[in-house]
Amino acid sequence: MSRVLPAVELRVPTHEDAFAWHRVFDDPDVMEFHGGASAELSVYEELTARQRRHDAERGFCLWTMTDGAGQVIGFTGAQPWERTWGPVGEIEIGWRLGRAHWGQGYATAAALATVERVRAAGIGSVVAMVDARNERSIAVTRRLGMDLAETFVTPTGRQGHCFRLVL
Repeated sequence: MSRVLPAVELRVPTHEDAFAWHRVFDDPDVMEFHGGASAELSVYEELTARQRRHDAERGFCLWTMTDGAGQVIGFTGAQPWERTWGPVGEIEIGWRLGRAHWGQGYATAAALATVERVRAAGIGSVVAMVDARNERSIAVTRRLGMDLAETFVTPTGRQGHCFRLVL
């Protein structure tokens, strides 16, 4: 990759980050591949609490992503795939970014940092589950060097891709 990536910081999400995630993700474009509608604040309160537990238990989670000025712009990180379909039991990496920050390299920079953190935690490989229509996230998987491992249909009937990266 020849492009200079922006500075990002990753931190374990705080309770206050639930409010920031709710605000940053309250956009139909951001939520297009995540159910389409904005989530209630309580969803983010539960999610940030769960991520604090994941970090304490596993050494990784979905971290709050901030830009160089310390502004919350999204999240990135890793967690076990706990659904009954797809890559059951594997570690999934993922990212979600506020619309104002798309196209600037933040997701790639944060995903690269995530890969390094999970490698340091002793994880041998990761997957990324991506809606087949989500060209931006597919581009991030390519920048990470991930390979398409499987194409699948989700329980909601959408086509998706499972990308894999051996660490």
